[in-house]
Amino acid sequence: MNLLPYLERLREQLLVAAEAGGGDARDVAERLVTPLESAARLMLLDALSNAAGEITDDLAPGSVEVRLRGVDPEFVVSLPDEPAGPAAGVEAGIPALSEEGGSTRTTLRLPDHLKARVEAAAGREGLSVNTWLVRAVAASLDSSAGRPVSRPIPGTRSITGWARS
Repeated sequence: MNLLPYLERLREQLLVAAEAGGGDARDVAERLVTPLESAARLMLLDALSNAAGEITDDLAPGSVEVRLRGVDPEFVVSLPDEPAGPAAGVEAGIPALSEEGGSTRTTLRLPDHLKARVEAAAGREGLSVNTWLVRAVAASLDSSAGRPVSRPIPGTRSITGWARS
């Protein structure tokens, strides 16, 4: 995205505003325009970055990034991974989103060491982290269905399991 037309319009508007103050004001404005261009460019980049962040919040799990190429920013849009076909999730035992009635965005905080392990596991399987996590949660829920989940009380020793009589 070329910022030059916006900076040029800002320059013109500053000079027009300075005309109201007379010749001295116009001279001062002309001397200030060049140093203000850098500040204006930074403010435009900041506004574009904030806008990209807001769009990313609405686009999640996709994202929009602002990257600089030289002096001009460019937008990079990353869309979420799409399954290979309509049955891609079903093959892994995960119902397709349409069967579940949509999806919900959830924020998950992971310790850095665990996040690295999740990313590595997803990479080994050629999946996005989101897809890998959905499959892991679904598999965990399927494997624990019908079985009571017991947790030891902190500071005590306990043994849990099944006994046959």
